[in-house]
Amino acid sequence: MREQYRTTELSAADLAPEPIGQFARWFKETAANPAIHEPNAMIVSTATPEGRPSSRTVLLKHYDEAGFVFFTNYESRKGRELSANPYASLLFPWHPLARQVIVTGRATRVGRDETVAYFRTRPHGSQLGAWASPQSTVIPSRADLLARYEELAARYPAHEKVPVPPAWGGIRVVPETVEFWQGHENRLHDRLRYVQEPDGTWRVERLAP
Repeated sequence: MREQYRTTELSAADLAPEPIGQFARWFKETAANPAIHEPNAMIVSTATPEGRPSSRTVLLKHYDEAGFVFFTNYESRKGRELSANPYASLLFPWHPLARQVIVTGRATRVGRDETVAYFRTRPHGSQLGAWASPQSTVIPSRADLLARYEELAARYPAHEKVPVPPAWGGIRVVPETVEFWQGHENRLHDRLRYVQEPDGTWRVERLAP
């Protein structure tokens, strides 16, 4: 199973001066494409201090010059791995456009005020779900999970404010490298990677496909 990508060339001259600007360009095009479901879906990869990796799909909730933000249970597998080894990789797999964006960098927790502000925008059911699910832990059954949710729904009906779980919050991945990948025929893909210099500026390098 193989596909020949037929797209336009991506050159360094086409890129924005810094990676967030370039990401914003591509994200806007991706979000406008009906062929792409959940353009903010990204694969987050973490690793233990011993180097054992794990990956999962998470939704990007915010990005700016400071980095890429998602929210999670800090006691989940990814949360525990990031506490012990605070480096992550993010992959945006925009296959219908033959594009990928790969971010590597250091992960830090966002401020509590930012977490609370985002939590308040979540649907009521999702707020309850954050309490009901002890993410990544072994549970007896789905019925047990649903029973926990129903208990919380009775305690916090729709008109009640749900408190923010203390172990739940945002993670910001501060980029050190950001690669923009554009697929081409014969596997001669364009791979342009921004690398941050010690003075905070960015250089762009081309990688062999």
